[in-house]
Amino acid sequence: MTMKAIRVHQTGDPGVLKLEELTDPSVGSDQVLVRIHAVGVNPVETYIRSGVYPRTPPLPYTPGTDGAGVVLKVGSAVKKIAAGDRVYLSGSATGTYAGQALCGEHEVHRLPDSVSFEQGAGVGIPYGTAYRALFQKARAVPGETVLIHGATGGVGVAAIQLARNAGMQVIGTGGNDRGRQLVLEQGAHHALNHLTGEAVDSVMQLTGGKGVDVIVEMLSNQNLAVNLKVLASGGRIVVVGCRGTVEINPRDLMAREAEILGMVLFNAPEAALRSIHAALGAGLENGSLRPVVGRRFSLAEAPLAHAAVLEPGAHGKIVLLP
Repeated sequence: MTMKAIRVHQTGDPGVLKLEELTDPSVGSDQVLVRIHAVGVNPVETYIRSGVYPRTPPLPYTPGTDGAGVVLKVGSAVKKIAAGDRVYLSGSATGTYAGQALCGEHEVHRLPDSVSFEQGAGVGIPYGTAYRALFQKARAVPGETVLIHGATGGVGVAAIQLARNAGMQVIGTGGNDRGRQLVLEQGAHHALNHLTGEAVDSVMQLTGGKGVDVIVEMLSNQNLAVNLKVLASGGRIVVVGCRGTVEINPRDLMAREAEILGMVLFNAPEAALRSIHAALGAGLENGSLRPVVGRRFSLAEAPLAHAAVLEPGAHGKIVLLP
């Protein structure tokens, strides 16, 4: 039997993403085979495809770590997942831009019936990144004020929901009226325009001149220097996205005894990932976490999706439908 999958035979622009026919994967004793119903598209996959990311898989490869679908088969050593289970994925041995994906048992997580496959495809990297940034890196606690800079994409929406559910005051930014409306709909107390200098004054006014305790930053090469101006004493910035270099004044850090923390979800240890997905699973089950799907593309349109995921003005998650 065969399936359709996106293959990358050489790094380069989105045009290197080719739709091909592949033989269905065989299941090992400790593996799970999933029929993919929806695939999550993340910016990191464009960096890997272009060859600029530090971790590049051997060529050729099928991109993708996020997806959702139904378990087709499990290996003899798999105990917690069974054929027929609805699941979301946080990794794959064979890549998720395909009709089927082969995964380790630890990469497969049950998806409640109340959550669609398209929503499930938006959980792995976006919600995992947001949770690790807020709670494992920034050590955010209830009552603190969180600024989510670039809050309209997959990670931003996840961070809003997680921070609001944890009892924090949430300020989110968006580049247009539609985006800022989404920020408010997802639970932020305030939505600001990150493209104007007025946002700095607004943050200080909203916090009574104190500044924010935590900043989750999606585009640090543009925003990191100005973030330091609105950071409270002892504040923490977690950098989860960057597309270039930036110049900052270290005195802004020194005066506040603040921290800049970098993170990449792929670096998280296994124990941290187990904790993350236990929390995310509970949030999906009780309805407090609600991934927002913005745009849909067919698997053959993966090149268009890779272009779209880097465009400004994100509005929820981009998914592929095999």
